[in-house]
Amino acid sequence: MIDLFPIVGPLLFRFDPETAHGLTIKALKSGLVPAQRGGDEPSLRSRVWGLDFANPVGLAAGFDKNAEVVDAMLRLGFGFVEAGSVTPRPQPGNPRPRLFRAIEQGAVLNRMGFNNEGLEAFAARLERRRDDPARAAGLVGANLGKNKDTADAADDYVIGVRRLAPLADYLVVNVSSPNTPGLRALQGREPLRDLLGRALDARAACKLTRDPPLLLKIAPDLTDEDKSDIAAVALESGVDGLIVSNTTIARPADIPEPLRSEAGGLSGRPLFAPSTLVLKEMYGLTGGKLPLIGAGGVASGADAYAKIRAGASLVQFYSAMVYGGPALVLRIRAELAALLRRDGFARVADAVGADHR
Repeated sequence: MIDLFPIVGPLLFRFDPETAHGLTIKALKSGLVPAQRGGDEPSLRSRVWGLDFANPVGLAAGFDKNAEVVDAMLRLGFGFVEAGSVTPRPQPGNPRPRLFRAIEQGAVLNRMGFNNEGLEAFAARLERRRDDPARAAGLVGANLGKNKDTADAADDYVIGVRRLAPLADYLVVNVSSPNTPGLRALQGREPLRDLLGRALDARAACKLTRDPPLLLKIAPDLTDEDKSDIAAVALESGVDGLIVSNTTIARPADIPEPLRSEAGGLSGRPLFAPSTLVLKEMYGLTGGKLPLIGAGGVASGADAYAKIRAGASLVQFYSAMVYGGPALVLRIRAELAALLRRDGFARVADAVGADHR
């Protein structure tokens, strides 16, 4: 594997973060980023929701909002890729600048506002991919959001479920972005019960041979009551799992001004500890009955392993790749496999929730 990021990375950092991201997407679409999947270690193979993951390391939502480069990212070594967030109608998102780097802290702050090309463009790409015999191996999830001006939020998620259930390996109801007004209020007990019930009904109405798992993505900035309510509703609703967590509105003391004063969600290294704590709490509150995806601050195999021991069956990252480049995927996989061997775990599933025993 040739790692070109030490050369390309400094060049990208000469651009503002959003421009650099756009250039990265274009490079991936054009095939300029070489595939480097490597061999997946047997210990990393995972079966969750009846789906087979070559490894448990996934790409978090936000990188590929429009499902443009899912195969390119799978070829970099991810076990699964989550595209989106996608809304029923296209929307431009919030005004620029809306994406910021905190380099010394290994963090990213964004207030993108669900900018995307809309559901039909997203679905068309997944339809073309479904019929492409050259598509990459791996699983693809679709992260669903709501349009900013939609009054009935649940209706937007229902539209997304109906359109994408036949096309995605799993679906995510994202009610935890801090960048859409009122969205996080949907995490309350009654709004959440209504939303998940309608989304699950929409999935059932598709009458598929196999229903894609439906997951809920939650925020790290939750009260104890919030967490108890979410766990209770998740268990009673029949939702298939949780993603813990989205970005945080907190600003740790080491985040420099003027970035501390910028609105938006913070991701990357400062998110690791709080998101892992919430992950561990949600595993306990759900009694380990729901598979969890651990996201937030993962930048090494040790971070991924900590998420797994806290209760995650799978992990995701995105922000760390801004600073570590695409080769980070293979490093995380190798380090995770080594840690499993060190502690005598033959497979990832054996280590899930180990810190609770």
